[in-house]
Amino acid sequence: MRHFTNVHDLGNLKETLQEAFEIKADRFKYDQLGRNKTLMMIFFNSSLRTRLSTQKAAMNLGMNVMVLDINQGAWKLETERGVVMDGDKPEHLLEAIPVMGCYCDIIGVRSFAQFESKEDDYQEKILNQFIRYSGRPVFSMEAATRHPLQSFADLITIEEYKTKERPKVVLTWAPHPRALPQAVPNSFAEWMNAAGYEFVITHPEGYELAPEFVGNARVEYDQKKAFEGADFIYAKNWSAYADPNYGKVISTDRSWTVDAEKMALTNNARFMHCLPVRRNMIVSDDVIESERSIVIPEAANREISAQVVLKRILESL
Repeated sequence: MRHFTNVHDLGNLKETLQEAFEIKADRFKYDQLGRNKTLMMIFFNSSLRTRLSTQKAAMNLGMNVMVLDINQGAWKLETERGVVMDGDKPEHLLEAIPVMGCYCDIIGVRSFAQFESKEDDYQEKILNQFIRYSGRPVFSMEAATRHPLQSFADLITIEEYKTKERPKVVLTWAPHPRALPQAVPNSFAEWMNAAGYEFVITHPEGYELAPEFVGNARVEYDQKKAFEGADFIYAKNWSAYADPNYGKVISTDRSWTVDAEKMALTNNARFMHCLPVRRNMIVSDDVIESERSIVIPEAANREISAQVVLKRILESL
């Protein structure tokens, strides 16, 4: 595997999951695979789980790790072609990227949607520039439209906790005070469709995701109806996708907060969230602290998803 940006890069999901569980059983089985190899992790945006889990995964494989926070200790980078660089950005990404490639063997990139142009965001301009100009294998640590390491960990977690072959998984929108990207829900939908689960997306009208990510999911505008009989509830906020409201908050309706009353409609469902989570907006305290909440095991599996990806890329070098 040369690059990793979405579920399709992994090939057969059943085989991929077997590999993930093998690694989880013995995280240091391949600790010589990354010997004398260097991972560079580049962050255009903040991170906790992605930074720590990916660095730990690389260390498990014996890799050296360098972390670069753009705009915090590095030059501010211009990303657009044709710009007269007379402002506060002294270096262009087109020079910075190949320089970064000189110092490492694999590059991980984290760059969120900017909400300035839907076209630019959905073309993944920054991530694709790294793929094109770095000369190195590149993997996404969350991009404008997808967060594949998170969704891979989500899939591992569901496989660990499911009690039937084809569980009902519900992705529910929940309120948030800020405009958040569609990356996590897009990616989660893509992975759930690929896994072949019974998959439902529920959200207020106006929060429809891009059709290519919705795929075969059933869209239900009645949240309580969507929750009926669910085995897993995955809560997440996202901003509007459709024009003219792209990237905007069009509702903060607190009636969409996931609480115990709604969870009682489910099949004793497990509660999931990618974290960080706004308590009592996205989910009530009693739900996230309940024994059915698996947000911590879900976060722990971020190490495993990253390690599978890094292992496969190392094997291709």
